[in-house]
Amino acid sequence: MVAMKEYILPCRDLVVHPDMTVPLYLDNSISISCIKSAAGMTQRIVIVPQHGAAYPTTPNDIYEYGTIGDVIQVLHMPDGSVHTIIRTTNVVKLSNITVVDGVFCADTEAIPMRDDIADERTVIMRETIFETIQSISTFRKLKLDKLRGVIQNYPMPAFVDSVLQTMEIDTDTAIRVLTTPSWYDKLVILYEKVKIIQETSKVEDSINRRISTQMEQGRREAILQEKMRAIQKEMGDDDGEDDSVSMRKKIEKSSMPADVKEKAMAEWKRMRNVSPMSNEGGLIKTYLDELLAMPWGKSDISAIDLNTARKTLDSEHSGMQPVKERILEHIAVMKKTGSNRGSILCFVGAPGVGKTSLCKSIAVALGRKYHRISLGGVSDEAHFRGHRKTYIGAQTGRIMDALKRAKANNPVIVLDEIDKMGRDWRGDPESALLEVLDPEQNKAFRDHYLEVDFDLSNVLFIATANSLNMSSALKDRMEIIEIPGYSEDEKVQIAREHLIARAAADTGWAVDKIKMGDDAIRHIIRKYTAEAGVRGLQREITAILRRSLLENDGEDVPTEFTIEKIDDLLSLHQSAGFSKRIGFGVSI
Repeated sequence: MVAMKEYILPCRDLVVHPDMTVPLYLDNSISISCIKSAAGMTQRIVIVPQHGAAYPTTPNDIYEYGTIGDVIQVLHMPDGSVHTIIRTTNVVKLSNITVVDGVFCADTEAIPMRDDIADERTVIMRETIFETIQSISTFRKLKLDKLRGVIQNYPMPAFVDSVLQTMEIDTDTAIRVLTTPSWYDKLVILYEKVKIIQETSKVEDSINRRISTQMEQGRREAILQEKMRAIQKEMGDDDGEDDSVSMRKKIEKSSMPADVKEKAMAEWKRMRNVSPMSNEGGLIKTYLDELLAMPWGKSDISAIDLNTARKTLDSEHSGMQPVKERILEHIAVMKKTGSNRGSILCFVGAPGVGKTSLCKSIAVALGRKYHRISLGGVSDEAHFRGHRKTYIGAQTGRIMDALKRAKANNPVIVLDEIDKMGRDWRGDPESALLEVLDPEQNKAFRDHYLEVDFDLSNVLFIATANSLNMSSALKDRMEIIEIPGYSEDEKVQIAREHLIARAAADTGWAVDKIKMGDDAIRHIIRKYTAEAGVRGLQREITAILRRSLLENDGEDVPTEFTIEKIDDLLSLHQSAGFSKRIGFGVSI
C-alpha cells in the first residue's frame, strides 16, 4: 500500500480499534487546529496515544502506531471547543513524522488484520475472558451488566475496547493488542493481563478482609470495654479510664522512636492478654511505666552564654584559674558545635578541693539538670546496664535511672570516684562504663532491663577521682585535669567568701555577728588543718561556732573570733572529743 501524509491527533490514554465510532471533545487550540485541517483537506485523521500527560511537542512524545479514521462530523461550540465524531478504519504505522506549529503529520502504512473472529478458539477465548472478569467483579465493583451486553450484542472491536477500558489496562499493553494482526492473539494478550489482575485482586481482597476483621475486632473490644466501664460505674467502682486503654494512649502519644514504640505495643498486647492480678501482668506494667518514664526526645534547651558561665564559675569557686579556663574551653566547643564533642573531662585531686562542686557549677552554667552517680565500691556490671526482666527485683541501671529522674536526655551526669570501682564474679563494670564514655558507642546504649537502644550522646558526662589508679583504657576515654591543693592565701579567700557563711547556715548563726579576720583564719589553717582541700577548714570553723553557741546558752552573740578565742574554743572542743573517746572505751 502506498504511504501518504496524514494529520495526527495525539490523545491521552486513548487506544481504539478499527470499525469504531469515536466521539471526541477537543478544547486544546492545537488539537482544534489539527481537526480543522484534516476536515478541510483529507477528511481523514490518525488517533495516536501519547506518552505523557502534557500535549506532545516532539515525535518522541507519541507512539509510532495509531488508528486512522474518517472525520464524520465537526461541531463548533460557543465556548470555542469542538465536538467531533470519527469512524476508524485501519491500524497504521507512522513514519517520517513532522511537526508544524504543533500540528503532527506523518506517512502512514496500514497493518493488515487476519479475520478470525468467527473461529471457535477465538469465541472460546472471548468467553473465557468474560468469565475471568466476572470472577474479578466479586472483588472489584465493575459494571458487568454493560459488559455483558457488549459481549452478547457488540462486535469484536467493541468488546476488546471495552475490556481495555473496564480493566484500566496500561497504554503499552493496549498498543500491543492494537498492533497484533489476529483477533485470537489479541485476546490471548488480554487474557494474560486480565489473569494477572484477577490474582492481584484476590490478594488485595484477602488483605482488605483481614483489615476489616481486625477493625471489627477493635470495634467489638471497644464496645465491650465501654460496657465494662458502664458496669463498673453502676457498681461504684469506676476509676475513670481503664488501665490498659490509658497505657495504650500514653504509648501512642509518646515521642518514642518507631522501633521502641513497636516494642512497647508488643508488650502492651501481652499485658492485655494476661490477668491484671497476675504476677506477669504486674511485671509488664512496671516495664511499660519505666519505658514511658524515659525522656524520649526531651531536652533542656538553654542557650550557652560564655560570660554567664565564667561568672558562675568565678562566683562559686576561688582560684583554680587554669581549671576554670579549661572548663570554659570545653563549653565554648559545645556552643560552637551544638553537641558534646570532645573528651570526657575527669577532675583528679585530693578530697575537698572542689571537684564535685565544680561539676554542679558546670550544670548551672549550661542550664541543665545535674545528677551524681557514686562509683565507690561498685563491682557489678548491672549497676550501669541494669538487670534483665527475668531477674526478681529487676530494675534499670543507674544511667537510665539518672535520665529518668532528670526528665531530659541531656543532663550533666557526674561519675564520682571513678577510681574506686571494683571487679568481681558479677561482671566488670569498667567495660560497661567504657561504652558509656565512648561517643562512638553510646549513641545506641542498651540497658538490660529496657532492652531498647537509647542515645546517650547528648549527655555531658564528667568524672571525678582522687588518684590516677585507673586502667589505661579508662584513662584513654577521658581528659585528665588535675586539681592541685589550695595555697594558704586561696584557703583564706575561700573561707571568707564561702566557708564562714556555710558554717553559719549549718549552726544557725547570723553572718553579720561573726567577725573573723584573715589572721585568725590563717591560724586555723596552720595549727588545726593539714590538707590540700578546705573540708577540714570548714569543719573547724563550724566547730568554733558550735562551741561558741554552747558557751552563750544557744544564742549567737556578736563575737570577734581572735586567735586566742579560737584556741580556747578548739581546745575545749578537742578535749570534749577526747573525753568521748575515753568514755566509749570504758563502756566496752
